[in-house]
Parts: sequence; C-alpha cells; structure tokens
Amino acid sequence: MEFALQIVDLAEQTRLLGQVAPTLETLTAEAERVREEDILAPIDQLTPLVLRLHELALTCTRQLHDLSTSQYTVMAYGRENVARLTEACSQVSLASALGAIAISSRTEILLYSGADPTPSTSRNHLRRACVEMDHTATTYQALAQRLSRRLASAAARNEDQQLIDRSLAAPVAADSGTVIADPPLTIPPSTPPEPATASSPRSRH
Repeated sequence: MEFALQIVDLAEQTRLLGQVAPTLETLTAEAERVREEDILAPIDQLTPLVLRLHELALTCTRQLHDLSTSQYTVMAYGRENVARLTEACSQVSLASALGAIAISSRTEILLYSGADPTPSTSRNHLRRACVEMDHTATTYQALAQRLSRRLASAAARNEDQQLIDRSLAAPVAADSGTVIADPPLTIPPSTPPEPATASSPRSRH
C-alpha cells in the first residue's frame, strides 16, 4: 500500500497539541465536582461532560490521523511520538466511555432490581475517567513541549529537514507522479508460534 507524505503546519499542530492538556484539566475538575455529589440527576449532571469528552476525542483522533500521515512521523522520535499520541487519544475515548457508563450505572436502578442504588458505582467510573484524563494531559503536554522545542532549535530543525527530505526522495508513483513515502507507522506482523510437539512443554498439559 502506498502512502503520500503530507506536509502540515507544525506550528499549528503544536498549538493544537498544547490545547488538549488544559481542556482535560477543566474536564477533570468537572468530573471531580460531580463525583462529590449524590448524582441524583445523572443525565443532566453528566451528559455535558460526556459530550465535551466525546468532541475532544474526535478532535484528537482527527489530529492523530493528520500527524500520522505527515512529516511529523519521519522527524526525530516521530514514530515514538505517534505511538504515544495514539495511546493518549485512546485514553480520551476511554474517559468519554467511562463517563457514559457512569450515567447508566446510576439509571439502571430503574431497570434492574439488583442494581446499585447508591452513587458508588458511578463515582468509581468517574474516578477512573479522571485517572485516564490525568495521564492523557501529561502525555499531550510532553508531546507539545517536545515539538515546540524542536521547532525552536535551528539544529533540530535542520536535522528534521534532512530526515523529511530523505523521505520525500522516495520513488515516485509511475501512474500519478505522487511522491510516495514509506508508511508513517507500521507494526511488524507477529511471528506465529511454532506448533507444539511431543517434546515441547505445552504438549504436556
């Protein structure tokens, strides 16, 4: 499969990365505030939080896609950065899902006789969501700072430009004239385990 390397505005991408951490800090504070309450109106109290987390997850996923097909991946530490960004992006989605589960954990008492009538279960889901948001905020802040420092350093910019130029020097597709770069982030296929034999430990169970 062929991948065309996209050139994006890294200064703008740095700004977008830097916006995520303070947004998550605000959402964490909101989740903690609701968690201290009895959550008697879970839909009214938690839906705004869940919606904002969901919107943030979409924004993060969109940026992940943009960066994963851009020059960002071939710069120094590029693949590691994309892998960290992927993990952080999934944590935002998980926090959003945990918020939604916190709502249903409080309303399921209307459906099931054995449901927890207290807010304890919902509070636990919100606590987990806060943990995910804390971890994610730290990652986004670190990624934004790393990219900002590289853009601010003439030596780092020169190093990265050489890496980008080398990637852009890849063969040109004969049919379209598009410069084709290596896949920005590929995971090597796992090697299938060897079949168990009579002498292998697995065959003795």
